[in-house]
Amino acid sequence: MLQGGNTSTMSKEVIILIVAWFITINMLVLLVPKNKIREAQVIFLFKQLLSWLLGLIVAQYKLIEYPVRLFSYANKASFTFEFFIFPALCVVFVLYYPERKSHTRQFMYYLYFCTAITTLEIFLEKYTNVIGYIHWAWYLTWITLFLTFYASRKYYVWFFRLKPKEKVADLEK
Repeated sequence: MLQGGNTSTMSKEVIILIVAWFITINMLVLLVPKNKIREAQVIFLFKQLLSWLLGLIVAQYKLIEYPVRLFSYANKASFTFEFFIFPALCVVFVLYYPERKSHTRQFMYYLYFCTAITTLEIFLEKYTNVIGYIHWAWYLTWITLFLTFYASRKYYVWFFRLKPKEKVADLEK
């Protein structure tokens, strides 16, 4: 199921993947309000569509490699990141988006989210075998995150036909 490492002991990469799943599941349970579960599912599935497709493309064209990953015989992409963690982070991003704040504050929200995730990826790329850049750079990750988060938020607003007041008021309930 996992590629790489000795099967008799858990490598740091396997531990990282397990911890990432644990943290992400807990994050969703704690941060998604019960009245927003339906919205969270739509956001999750839309972001999953985007990240899974892009993840398959970058892995297939050998722009990024995932030496240690789930389902290594099925595909070259990272199931953990593309199929679960990035969509889950996008759920939190969209549900807590500062809709009625200034454009500067909204841009800073994008900046902080994308930068935090990219910084973590840079760390994983430099110090582990969870991800390896072949023909890729950190700024491509940042841009991809920004664009997919933007598209996911726009899709959410369109899908639920929300006006700015509804988005904020419903989350505060």
